[in-house]
Amino acid sequence: MAAREKKSPLTNLIAGGTAGFMEALICHPLDTIKVRMQLAKNVPRNAAGANLSFVGVGLKIVQKESPLALYKGLGAVTAGIVPKMAIRFTTFQFYKDLMISKDGTPWKLNNLWAGLLAGVTEAVLVVTPMDVVKIRLQAQRHSMADPLDIPKYRNAAHCAYTVIREEGFGALYRGVGLTSLRQASNQAANFPTYHFLKGYLQRAQDIKDLPGYQSAIIGCISGAMGPLVNNPIDIVKTRIQKTPNPEGLSGWARFKDVNGSILKNEGWRAFYKGVTPRVLRVAPGQAVTFAVYERVSSWLDSNSDTFKLTAAAK
Repeated sequence: MAAREKKSPLTNLIAGGTAGFMEALICHPLDTIKVRMQLAKNVPRNAAGANLSFVGVGLKIVQKESPLALYKGLGAVTAGIVPKMAIRFTTFQFYKDLMISKDGTPWKLNNLWAGLLAGVTEAVLVVTPMDVVKIRLQAQRHSMADPLDIPKYRNAAHCAYTVIREEGFGALYRGVGLTSLRQASNQAANFPTYHFLKGYLQRAQDIKDLPGYQSAIIGCISGAMGPLVNNPIDIVKTRIQKTPNPEGLSGWARFKDVNGSILKNEGWRAFYKGVTPRVLRVAPGQAVTFAVYERVSSWLDSNSDTFKLTAAAK
């Protein structure tokens, strides 16, 4: 089977951005539930005193704050996830192209290293400030059905403005080291797993383009890898980004303070709070992302000559 032609940066930008937009619309409620579970100092319980599952936490949010509350922070996510996914797929291909020997042989583990570097790049350029704004919005416990219940942060833009005004621009990059570590480990697991399974299915079926449902299934599998490994990092990162830093502690001091506080007051199990909704958020999100990315990029590739002719005619 012939090797597939390398995708252009423009194709990666458009297909990746489209995939990110669809993922945000479909999967954001699970992210809100995950954040609430991670921020809880005590295990959420129902009226009978039993532990609440992620479904129970979601129902509690809907009952107390309306169904729209599950979409708190969506503006920040949508504004961030489109460039995030565009950057992810474009830089992954860029770094992968650099990892080729003079004789044209790809480096060993090139998908892993390219994924790791793409994760760091997206964390620094987009993900960290987006996460700070998103978490601040999601942490607010107000009813979106009551117009008189006015929260501190009204929307993503107002939240970013307020954070910068009250805490300085650097506050948007609180937790950037942990975010970079989380994104790097996510993509270092995500891309190699996806491309390994994709190559296996292509060879097994002797086909070039996988059906959409197969791209979604292997995307779901690859997406689950990262959260299972790095949930403790995500817990500490979320706690750091949620609260201001009035003492002006360094990043390392904040990390030790939050880490020690969790261990002392909640125990080591707290580092895996929200792991179930996180897997259920990230895995289907990657299923949507890869399925949409493959479909859109394939459509762009198949119509590239038409686009060139149209542009030339103008």
